[in-house]
Amino acid sequence: MASAMACVLFLQGCAGWQSALDPKGPAASELAWLIWFFTGLCAAVWVLVMIALAAPLVLRSRQRTEPLVLDAGADDRKFRVVVAALGVTALILIGLTLLSFFANRTLAAIGSDAALTIRVTGHQWWWEVRYENAQPNRILTTANEIHIPAGEPVRLIVTSTDVIHSFWIPSLAGKLDLIPGHMNVLDIEANKPGIYRGQCAEFCGAQHANMGTFIVAEPRPKFDAWLNEQLQPAAAPTSGEAKAGGDLFVKRPCVMCHRIGGTRAGGTVAPDLTHIASRQTLAAGTLTMSRGNLAAWIADPQGIKPGAHMPVVSLNGDELNAIVAYLEGLR
Repeated sequence: MASAMACVLFLQGCAGWQSALDPKGPAASELAWLIWFFTGLCAAVWVLVMIALAAPLVLRSRQRTEPLVLDAGADDRKFRVVVAALGVTALILIGLTLLSFFANRTLAAIGSDAALTIRVTGHQWWWEVRYENAQPNRILTTANEIHIPAGEPVRLIVTSTDVIHSFWIPSLAGKLDLIPGHMNVLDIEANKPGIYRGQCAEFCGAQHANMGTFIVAEPRPKFDAWLNEQLQPAAAPTSGEAKAGGDLFVKRPCVMCHRIGGTRAGGTVAPDLTHIASRQTLAAGTLTMSRGNLAAWIADPQGIKPGAHMPVVSLNGDELNAIVAYLEGLR
């Protein structure tokens, strides 16, 4: 039963939008090739060792020789087999070491021409995403969802503000730790447009499992259009309910943590909400984006994500609907 369950889990991890065995970029392809080669070679070695262990038992049972009789020829053959096995083992280890070296060299070269640099900061339990640019007015800060141009290398500079996290998009690259006070560099590239899911891969607290992220790879023109839209301040509310929600937002504690471009909300300790409705999920992949989930998250964040740093804000039904209407318009 345990073996069957292990096989099922293994097969489930072979495909899908979060699988290291279903590569969608050059770095992941290099790693997947290594995984399969190492696995195949180790399996072959295991089979040979099992055959070598079983063969003497089978032969001895057939020969029925006296066990106490010395056989110098047999001892000599065994010695040669052991020496040959040691030699083959050494060659295999040297070969695997060289393969690992050349694979790392290939991975290091992937991001050498990266034109886009994104700083990813891990928080308990969400991702801050900042698009770097030499022009200050072109710097964009968003959260949990990373858009990149497909077919182009992108450099990620990763760090953390609290505990050690680990950034991992299995379909695109290997994982890399985010360490407080230290910058690590990870280069990624998506071969074609698509959405690739990632997950914090280092236990970082109670909601570690609900710290997901998404890479959205788009053709360059579509990415440029997205970036330009995101750089714009938040859209002004159009309905009376949304206007009331906007006023409430800046009067309530929400404004202390969240920023909304173009308004008096300037908090930086929680996700930037300027274009929150354009994202696919809420709370770092915990909920899909919808009016109902927005309302549920605001009304009871601790019920959905216990331990999250978002407090419960006291709102009556009308106030909650107004704030949701306002946030729904932030696209």
